[in-house]
Amino acid sequence: MKVGIIICERYKDCTGGKCFRAMHNREGAFSIYPKNETLDIAGYTSCDGCPGGNIEYCPEEMIKNGAKKIHLATGLVVGYPPCPYLSYFVNYIQEKFKIEVVVGTHPIPEKYYLTHQKLGTWNDEFWQKYLAPTLSDQDVRLNYN
Repeated sequence: MKVGIIICERYKDCTGGKCFRAMHNREGAFSIYPKNETLDIAGYTSCDGCPGGNIEYCPEEMIKNGAKKIHLATGLVVGYPPCPYLSYFVNYIQEKFKIEVVVGTHPIPEKYYLTHQKLGTWNDEFWQKYLAPTLSDQDVRLNYN
């Protein structure tokens, strides 16, 4: 199985270490894949900054490279503020490219979790569906600090 990963432009210099570790360990949003299933990366890029210009074409390239799912990285959920275009990205990619979109990659680091809890960032139903794949338990979140 090949997947594409789109990260937030704020983290464009990210090496992808947490995403790739989570993919290897099947943690966070990668826990949906069986451990015995080989996962490969078909593409890794940023959204190109607000309002997300790469979203218009990068999924197509990832699909050409064999992607069966597109992951929108955890940084889009935990950034300060979280991505205001997240829902649009999900809907656009699924509609235009007819591919499943998974929100999240690695588990949410504990330090981000605690800050957003204090800020009340994720207190509405909108965020609950996007948090679920990457929330994990405290021990796992601490491992991703």
